[in-house]
Order: sequence, then structure tokens, then C-alpha cells
Amino acid sequence: MTGGEVTGRVVVGVDGSEPSKGALRWARFVARSAGFEVDAVAAWEIPWAAAEGWPSDWDPERETSGMLHETVTGVLGSEPGVSVQELVRRGGAARVLLDESRDAQFLVVGSRGHGGFSGLLLGSVSAACAEHAHCPVLVIHGDTPPP
Repeated sequence: MTGGEVTGRVVVGVDGSEPSKGALRWARFVARSAGFEVDAVAAWEIPWAAAEGWPSDWDPERETSGMLHETVTGVLGSEPGVSVQELVRRGGAARVLLDESRDAQFLVVGSRGHGGFSGLLLGSVSAACAEHAHCPVLVIHGDTPPP
């Protein structure tokens, strides 16, 4: 990093779950340490089988954006110490994060998110990211805070 210029990005998956909040804290730590910015990414999709059953006034993108903003400010505060960009993308979480990892220096995900089976060590999204990301992946287990 020269002259305060950001030289890379850390992508972090955020779904509002406690593991994703931990991932957000670690993403800030990595970004601060390396002089990178944080791209906090939330994904949304409507299962095709249920698409006709949703209320006509429901806006999943707006709801996801609200959750993302609330989570980012709740975890990092109003002055996080690094540049944070909030990105809402349509699609499955794993696919969205893998796409975002293409030009990232790091991808940070919680080991578990919303949904799935709590007994598994890795959720399907974190497992897919660990296996297929285009950059190094940091999978956060438990609630150990960054140094």
C-alpha cells in the first residue's frame, strides 16, 4: 500500500448469522492488516418452486440490503477503520461468493450460516467456497475474535 491507496479487496459473505458476523470481524482485521478494502456481500434468491407464492409487495433485494447494512453497522460500527462496500447480489450464496472471489485477495466466510444442519462442521456454502474459490479462503469457526 502506497500513499493510502487501497491495493486489494477482502470479500466476506454476510447473512446476518453469528458465524457471518465473526467472518465480518475477521475480514476487517485482514483488510486493515493488508491495506485492503472490505466488500461485504449478501446474496438472495427465490426458489423457483415458490416464486408464485410470494406476496407481490415483498422485495427480497431491499430486505437483503437492509439486513446487510444492519449487520455491517452493528458489527463494525459507523467508523469501521477500513473502506467497506455493501454489495447485494441475486443468486445462490455459494455461486455469488465464488463469482466475487475472482478478483479478490481473500474470501472470508463463517463455517455455518442460516439454514442447513447444525451438526455439520462446514456448511454447504463454506465448503463450496473452500473448494472452488479463486483466491485464498478463510473459514471462521466458533467465536474467536481476531487479534
